[in-house]
Amino acid sequence: MIESIQSLIHTVAVGLLVLSTIPLTMTMIRLMSGPGYADRFVALDMLTGIAVSMAALACIVSGQREYLDVAFGLALFGFIGTCALAAFLERKGAPRK
Repeated sequence: MIESIQSLIHTVAVGLLVLSTIPLTMTMIRLMSGPGYADRFVALDMLTGIAVSMAALACIVSGQREYLDVAFGLALFGFIGTCALAAFLERKGAPRK
């Protein structure tokens, strides 16, 4: 019974990993063609979220816990990058003295 559940989880994780390439591609297109800086920053943040979820799914598929460390590092760098880009956007919109 447990083996069949683990097999089902593995199959679903592989399917989700393959399906997650669709939003990854769409986000990359939005990142490159975004009309403004804010659109590109949101796309970059979404790209980080998709990469974290793909690393977690890779952990499930392969059974190696190191992918969770990769996911944690991606999430941390994504958060710091989003904060830095938000500060840049805020400074860019402020009037110059």
